[in-house]
This record gives sequence, structure tokens and C-alpha cells, in this order.
Amino acid sequence: MTDRTQQTAIPEAVQPASLSDRIQPRPILWVITLVAIAMSLFQMYTAGIEPMGLFYQRSAHLGFILFLAFLIFPITGSSRPRGTIGWIVDAVFLTAAFLSGFYIFYFLDDIIDRAGWWSQTDIIMGIIATIAVLEASRRVVGLGMTIIGLIAIAYALAGPRGALPWLGEWMPGILSHRGASLDRLVGQLYLGQEGIFGLPLGVAATYVFMFVLFGAFLEVTGAGKFFIDLAFAATGRKPGGPAKAAVIASAGMGSISGSAIANVVTTGAFTIPLMKKLGYKPKEAGGIEAAASTGGQITPPLMGAGAFLMSEYTNVPYIDIVMVSIFPAILYLGTVYLFVHLVAMKAGMKGMSASELPVVRHVLAAGWQFIVPLVVLIYLLVNNISPTRVGFWAIISVIAVTALRAGFTLIVLDPKNGHPLTLDRLRDAIIGGLRLMGQALELGARNAVAVSVACAVAGIIVGVVGLTGLGLKFSSMMISLSGGNLALALIFVLLASLILGMGLPVTAAYIVLIVLVGPALNQDFGIPLLIAHLVVFWYSQDSNVTPPIALAGFAGAAIAGSKPMETSMQAWKYAKGLYLIPAFMVYNPEIIMGGETWYVIWTGVIVVIGLVGFAAAIEGYLFTWMDKISRLLIVPGVIMIFNPDEIIEASGAALVFGLMVWNWIKSRRADAATA
Repeated sequence: MTDRTQQTAIPEAVQPASLSDRIQPRPILWVITLVAIAMSLFQMYTAGIEPMGLFYQRSAHLGFILFLAFLIFPITGSSRPRGTIGWIVDAVFLTAAFLSGFYIFYFLDDIIDRAGWWSQTDIIMGIIATIAVLEASRRVVGLGMTIIGLIAIAYALAGPRGALPWLGEWMPGILSHRGASLDRLVGQLYLGQEGIFGLPLGVAATYVFMFVLFGAFLEVTGAGKFFIDLAFAATGRKPGGPAKAAVIASAGMGSISGSAIANVVTTGAFTIPLMKKLGYKPKEAGGIEAAASTGGQITPPLMGAGAFLMSEYTNVPYIDIVMVSIFPAILYLGTVYLFVHLVAMKAGMKGMSASELPVVRHVLAAGWQFIVPLVVLIYLLVNNISPTRVGFWAIISVIAVTALRAGFTLIVLDPKNGHPLTLDRLRDAIIGGLRLMGQALELGARNAVAVSVACAVAGIIVGVVGLTGLGLKFSSMMISLSGGNLALALIFVLLASLILGMGLPVTAAYIVLIVLVGPALNQDFGIPLLIAHLVVFWYSQDSNVTPPIALAGFAGAAIAGSKPMETSMQAWKYAKGLYLIPAFMVYNPEIIMGGETWYVIWTGVIVVIGLVGFAAAIEGYLFTWMDKISRLLIVPGVIMIFNPDEIIEASGAALVFGLMVWNWIKSRRADAATA
């Protein structure tokens, strides 16, 4: 079990790269390795030793990222060698990648002095950089995001004073604007602080990269195997044990990979076959893994890149966002856990035998060193250290504990087992350690390419929104369509997130959506700013599990050998907490913002009752099979719990809890009759 798990632990961002690696000449693979290691070392230097100015950091980061993107992902795709023409084209883009970052980095002072009076060279370089970012997006993220970026640029240029006045004639009244010239647009996107080098790329170039690199060090040193083994040791004997282990392991792996698809590939390659063996249908096994893996993206302390972006947008300290996100994440993962438990009980499944499972103390003895960096990370965050510097010291702690563990084994344990320390063994150990470190540095840079490119394109979209005032117009449209009804507004946000999720990764969808609808949710509907961001961030995850574009569901289907749409429907069912919990945050803000202790506890209790009742109604089972009347009555009870009126809320909780008690009594009677 352990070996198979380790072999399948392949991070998402490496997969497409590894496909193209097969057709790359060996010298190019060496160049990729050297550039990736250089980038990671540069990021660590600026994070922990000598910080750089805002634009210097972001421009250097973009140059590295684009250069890696064009090296790793050829113009010809992952199945054909570049050939002469392909190399000529990619040489042009590699030059553009270098110039995109170098120009700002080297001429920043001159550009600042010109302050709006851009030179022709500035404009040309801005056009080159924008094209390079969009092409990198097409190769790395997908055509959908590139098209959205191009539409945003065309929209900015449309209008009577724009470079494309004829296009402005096709704009509906509320979306029309005066238009921007090419110089003004390039100044916004490349030479200002609200475009490519805006907040999204700034977060990717600092916080996100360091934690992606931290995850790479954990992954390379075997933390993925540790978390999976620990989850199986804790839950494997229970009914439906592999499915429950998938929920726990995916939450742990979410702190490493930062990707739902990577979680499915890593944990699902082992958990899905075991779920099928115990009796889960293939579509259920794939759907459970997809829903559980999505939970890793909302689980502190990392939460993908969302927590860092939220902190920058709301000016709320990162550690505060982590703390308020703990309980909602537990609710979501608990809901998925309950679903898999109910499915297992309905089917009469049993757990795995003790002989098939690892022992907790053995797992801890083999991997205790992976807990130390997490403790260091949490300790530093609690003490309000910058997340970038926290990531730096967390990486140093991984290196330190891994080296200490290896040294203790080499110097103390091996001699006791008849393997004395020799110069050859010491040399091999040092070389192996350096090679492992190089692998982690390369993996971290590779894994950061997709999120950084997505953030750069998101910066283009955000820049256009700021230039044209589209955000205010979009908010006005949402208010008008919803008629001021908050529930309808949330449904519109959910639909918009699903549509954006078809073309954008989760991080980019969150950035675009919060810029468009955030002001309306906060200012017009009165939702607290942090809750508005949490709602949008949670809803942005739905593209992982919601048909027709359910990327995590498709990955689960590939492993389970089931139909993608059927698997995605199962994932959508198990992930319903993704929709209900944000709605509860809106109508019961105390669960996030705090309040009187008794009321916060009461709020927590009723949301648990509501989610348990919802799962029971969906599955028709709790302690035993539910009768039709109970199953029918529990639905309005759950709806009442989500009502902001305290009396209706309490009545709904009482109804659902009463039905749960009645179902428990029936199960006891059935057990007594059977006995």
C-alpha cells in the first residue's frame, strides 16, 4: 500500500510538464531544471534574506515564470517535438518572456519618472508582455482563460474614444463606456499597479510561491505518504474506511498541493480502488474523492492561494482568516464524511482488516518529522510574522528536520544494525540530500507556473475592470436583476462562479468575481466584507465538482473507470456543503465575525443539525432507513434553519432534531427486534 501510494503522488502542475518532458531533448530538461532551481533560490533569498521592492519582485517573478512556461510547454503541444519552426517561434516567446520581466526590473526608475508620459519603447514592451502572458496562459492554463483575457482587452478598447470605436456600437447601454486608447490600455496593464503587476501577481510572487515551495519540499521528502498512511490508520477499520480516509487525507494533502485535481491524483489513486473493493460503485468512489479533495482547498492553513489574496483584498491579517475558516472547513469535511458513512451503512459495508492497515504509532514513528514544520508554520503565523517569511522558515525547518532524521539514522541507528558509517556512505548521503533538495526546488517552481500565469491574466482582467468601471456596472446589473433580494443575489453569484469556472482556474475565478460582485455584496446587500470574500471564494470552488465542467470529478472518473458526468453528479451531491455553508455564513454572520459566546455556540449547533438533516434527507438514511414522511418533513426544517429569523431558525432546528431522534428510536427498536 505504501509503495503504490508514493508512486502515484504526482502534483497537478507537474503532470502536463511531465508529458512534454518526454519529447524534450535532454539539454532542454537540464535548462528547465537550472532555471527552476534558480527561480526558487531567488524567491527564497528575497523572502528570508534581502526583500525587494514591489515592482522589482513582481517583474523578476513574471520573467522567470514566463520563461519556464515557454520552456516546459512547447508551441507544438505535449505530443510532438518542437521541430525547427517550433523552436523559432518559442525562441521569440522566450525572448519576450525575458524582456517582459527585465525591462521593468532594469528601467523602473526611468518609468516612474515618466509617470504617464510613456515612451514608444514602453508601449511596445507592454504589448510584447501582454501577448506573452496570454500565450503562456493558452499553453499552461487553457484556451478559455486566454479568450476571456482577449475579450477584456477588446472591451477596454471599445468605445467612441477607444482604439476600436466600431465595437462600442454593439455594447448594451449599461456596459458602454468611452473606450481607451492603446497607449492608455498598455499603461494600465503593464506600466501601472492595477494590471499584470497588480495585486494577484503580487500575492503569487510572494506568499503563494513560498507556500507552494514549502509543499514541494514536504512532498519530495514523503509527507504525502505520511498523511495518507495516517488517515488510513485512523479510519480504515470503520465502515467505508477508505472513503473516510480519503476525506481526511485530502484535507491534509490540501495543505501541500494547493490543488483539488492534485489531491485526486495523489490520494485517489489508492483510495478509489479500495472504495470499489469494499462495495462503493465506481461513480461513487470517484465522486467521493473529488468532493473530499475540493475540501482541501478551503482547509487552513493554506486554502490554496485564497487566504493570501483575501488578506490583501480585505486588509484582514492572514492568521485571522485562517482562524475563522477552521470551523467552516470542519463543517464541509464533516458533511462529506457523513455522506460516505451513510452510503457505507446503507450498503452494509465493513472496514478493512487490521492486517491491511498501517499502525498509528508506526506511522508517527516513521514520519514525526513532517509534523514539526507544520508546528513551526502555525507558531510563526500566530506571532504575526509575515506569511512570506513564515514560508521561508517553514522550508528551512523541513530541510533541518529531514537532515537531522537522516543523520541520526546514518550515524546512530545504522551502525547498531550492522551498517557502520564510512566516508562512501557519508558522501552518498550528502549527494542524495542535495539531489532531493534540487528536486524540491525544481518541483516548487514548476508547480507555481500555473497559478502565477493565471494571476497575471487575472491582473489583465482586473485592470480592465478598473479602467472601464465594469465592476460598478456589473454590481448595478446584479442588484437590478435580483430586485434587492439577497437570496437571488447569492444564486446569481453562484451561477457566475460556475460560468467563470468553465474557463478560469479557481484562484482566477475568485479574483475576477470578487472584483465584479464584491462591492455589491458588501455595500448594497450589507454582507460583511470578509464574509463576502469567503462566500465568493467558496463558490469559486464549484467548478471542481459541478457539471458540465467538473475537473476534479473528471480526474476521479479517470481513476475509477466510471463515466465522467455520472461521477461529477456524485461529486456535486457530496459537495453540497460548498453551497449551504456560505449561505449560512451570510444569514448568520456570527459564525465568522463572532459575538456573544452562547449565541455563537447556538449558531454552530444549529448549522450542524441542518447539515446532518440535509445529508439524511438526500440519502434517506441516518441511524436506519428513514420513512417517506420523515424524509419529506426534514427538507422544510433544513430550509427554516437557514432563515435569518431566530424563531423560524429555532423551529426548524427543533423539527430536524426531533426527526433525527425519532429515527434513532426506530433504529433501537429494530435492533431490539432483531436481537
